[in-house]
Amino acid sequence: MTRSPLSELTLDRRIFLRSAALATAGLLLPGTAQARTPGGHTLRLPPPTGPHPLGVTTLYLVDRRRRDPWNAIAVREVMVSIHYPALSTHGHALARQLTPKAAGDFRQIDVPIHGLPSSGVDWAATPTHSASGAPAQPVRRPVLVYSPGGADPRTVGTSLAEELASHGHVVVTVDHPGDGSEVEFPVPRAGREIVRDTVIREDPRLHPRLFRTLIDTRIADLRFVLDQLAVLAAGRNPDAAGRPLPRHLGRALDLRRVGAYGHSAGGTSVAEAMHRDRRIAAAVNLEGYLDQPSGELFPVAREGTDRPLLLLGTDGFEGQPYERSWAAVLARSHGHARRAPRLEHARHWVFTDYAALAPQLQAAGLMSPASRDKLVGTIDPARSVPAVRARVRSFFTRHLA
Repeated sequence: MTRSPLSELTLDRRIFLRSAALATAGLLLPGTAQARTPGGHTLRLPPPTGPHPLGVTTLYLVDRRRRDPWNAIAVREVMVSIHYPALSTHGHALARQLTPKAAGDFRQIDVPIHGLPSSGVDWAATPTHSASGAPAQPVRRPVLVYSPGGADPRTVGTSLAEELASHGHVVVTVDHPGDGSEVEFPVPRAGREIVRDTVIREDPRLHPRLFRTLIDTRIADLRFVLDQLAVLAAGRNPDAAGRPLPRHLGRALDLRRVGAYGHSAGGTSVAEAMHRDRRIAAAVNLEGYLDQPSGELFPVAREGTDRPLLLLGTDGFEGQPYERSWAAVLARSHGHARRAPRLEHARHWVFTDYAALAPQLQAAGLMSPASRDKLVGTIDPARSVPAVRARVRSFFTRHLA
C-alpha cells in the first residue's frame, strides 16, 4: 500500500538546559536509547519532564447519529487514548506505544511510507511512560485533545501527550478510523476488521472532495469526543464496550478549560474545530493547511479567530504551501493568532514521535541519513523534542490557566 503524505515536510536558555538534562538521561541521544530483543531493537520514547506520574487508558466511542464516511458501517466509531496525572502507578504495567496487532499493520503501512526499516525493530516493544489503568488524581485539570496527521495513527503523538500530561493536563489523543493508518478496536463489527487500515492511498490534497470529507469528518469526530468527555465528567462511562474506567478519571476533567492541538491535517482540523465549537478555548496548528485544495480558505482563515491560535512550522516544508492561509488568519484575528519561529533544519514529522525514533534508527544502521532527513530533518532530537514540547506546553499553560 502506498500513499503520499499531506505534506513533506531560536531556542531560549531554558530549552537548552532542558535539552541537556534529557541528553544526560541518554534517551534522546542516538545510539544510547536502544536495546536488543529477539524481535529486534527496542526503541525508546523521550521521558516526560513534569512532576506527575502518568496513567493511560483507551475509550471506544460510538456515534450512532453518523454513518462512517469511508466504509459501509452504520455508525461512526472513534478510538481515543487518555493520558493523565496518576494518583499511583503501583501494580500497573507500563503501556506500549503499539499493541502487537497494531504493530503488525504498522509494519505494512507506516514502515514503507516513512522509509522506516522493514526488519530489525520490534515495533510492539516500545514502552511508554504511562501506567495502564492507573487511578487518576481526583483533581480537575485542563483537557487537551490531539488530532494526528493525515493517515497517521494517534500513537505517533505519544511523547508530546505524555509531556503535557506530566505537567498537569489530561490529554486525549484521537484516532480517525478509515483515515488513520491503523486503528485497533476492542470488539468486532460488520464492515471492518479488528484493526482497520487507512483508505488513503495518496495525497488527499490532490483530490478536493476527499480532502473536504477527511477534514469535515475529523472536525465532527473531535466535537463528538468532547460530547463523550462530558459524559465521562458527569460520572458515567462512555465506553461503548462497557470496559471499566480508571478510578477518578471523570473527576480529573475540567471541561471549562479545553484546548486542542494537531499535526498536519490534524492542525487544520483543530483550528477549524475551534472556530466552529466554542468549547475549545485555544488551539495549536502544527504545520496544517488552512485552505482547501482549490484555494478556498477555511472559515477560520477567512474570518479570523477570536481565541488563541498558535501556528508552528518548519523550514523543511517544501514551498511553504500553507503561507497564504496562515497569513490570512494572522491578518484577520486581531492579535489572537500568532506564529512561533520556525524550527530550523527540520521537516514535517518532527512534531511526532519520529523526531526521537528516526535518529535512533539511523544510529543503529537501520535507517539511511536521507530517509531520516526526509522524515524529520537533520535537527538533533536533543534540540527538536524540547523545542516542540516547550512551545506547545507554554502556550496552553498561558491560555488555559
